[in-house]
Amino acid sequence: MLAETFVALADTLVEDYDIVDLLDRLVSSCVGLLGVTAAGLLLDDQRGHLAVVASSSEETRLLEMFQLQNDQGPCLDCVRTAAAVSSADLDADRTRWPLFAPVALSSGFRSVAAVPLRLRDQTIGGLNLFDEHRGPVPVADQRLAQALADVATIGILQQRSAHRSMMLAEQLQRALNSRVAIEQAKGILAERHGVDMIAAFDALRGRARQHGLKLSDFALAIVRGDIAPDAVAPGSGPQPVT
Repeated sequence: MLAETFVALADTLVEDYDIVDLLDRLVSSCVGLLGVTAAGLLLDDQRGHLAVVASSSEETRLLEMFQLQNDQGPCLDCVRTAAAVSSADLDADRTRWPLFAPVALSSGFRSVAAVPLRLRDQTIGGLNLFDEHRGPVPVADQRLAQALADVATIGILQQRSAHRSMMLAEQLQRALNSRVAIEQAKGILAERHGVDMIAAFDALRGRARQHGLKLSDFALAIVRGDIAPDAVAPGSGPQPVT
């Protein structure tokens, strides 16, 4: 499964790859390979702002947003220091993150680890790993998480040029815009089919991959009304491979 994961991530490193789909595969792979409960990812738009671009669950997405809104949390520390940050026991680390820790605990998470999306001296985001159990993430798993994050970082930065910073900012901004469309499409599907946001996203992602379409393009088609929500019923298509 490990080799397959790296192959799947490497397959996205083409000229017209979808960043949102790449990072969605990354967080899903972390959950599957590392045995953590959930994973989330923040990206820097190179204009001084971080945003949630991928999450393995709705709870994780909200927790990542809470970090941003309150300017506190392990993923933010990870991005700022360009180094891994972890807590084996969030209950014992309430003074470290007085706002974040109680909310994470109330969401069912007991430990957390974050690794940077970094290439040499450039840090463009952070990958958060959440677990419902206390205890440190094994060193081998942290190294694997960092390796997966490194592959994603290379994918994002691969199209460097003399105007690298401008291109990266535009590329990441497109990713953030895509995430807005995906959240809107999730809401449409959830309301139409009476399911939660997780089931709606699974249906959205599964059908997009089934038809070989970019996740962001497929979501935008639903938002625009080009694809009827009834055609994307949860459980009606094959499950995506992560």
